[in-house]
Amino acid sequence: MTAQPYQQMIFVNLPVNDLDASKKFFTSLGYTLNEQFSDDNAASVVISDTIVAMMLTKPFYSTFTDKEIADATKTSEVAICLSAESRAAVDEMIEKAVAAGGTASDKVQDLGFMYGRGFDDLDGHSWEIVWMDPAAVQG
Repeated sequence: MTAQPYQQMIFVNLPVNDLDASKKFFTSLGYTLNEQFSDDNAASVVISDTIVAMMLTKPFYSTFTDKEIADATKTSEVAICLSAESRAAVDEMIEKAVAAGGTASDKVQDLGFMYGRGFDDLDGHSWEIVWMDPAAVQG
């Protein structure tokens, strides 16, 4: 049996105003919480085997930086983009986000071979969901 190659992971750390509301929002989108790395200060939201979003209370987040914490409802700090398996899956995720209290972006990117839409979560963090035709990716 051969060892699996190392899979690099990404941990996106985001400051949130209400940890319980953020947990409810992201589980409403179909993601799970890793309770081992969640407590009163943080929620570990498992997006995939290699992507984890860490929702951190603002006081806890501030222990990791000396910088001012951006108000994501007023300032763009980052745009987090996730892939989807189909155009329909893009629309479905946006619908789930809006139903859970998020705000859909008015911008729709439809290039035929690529389709994307976005939403802001409860704290104003921008998320983009994009589908690309596998044939376009290959060549």
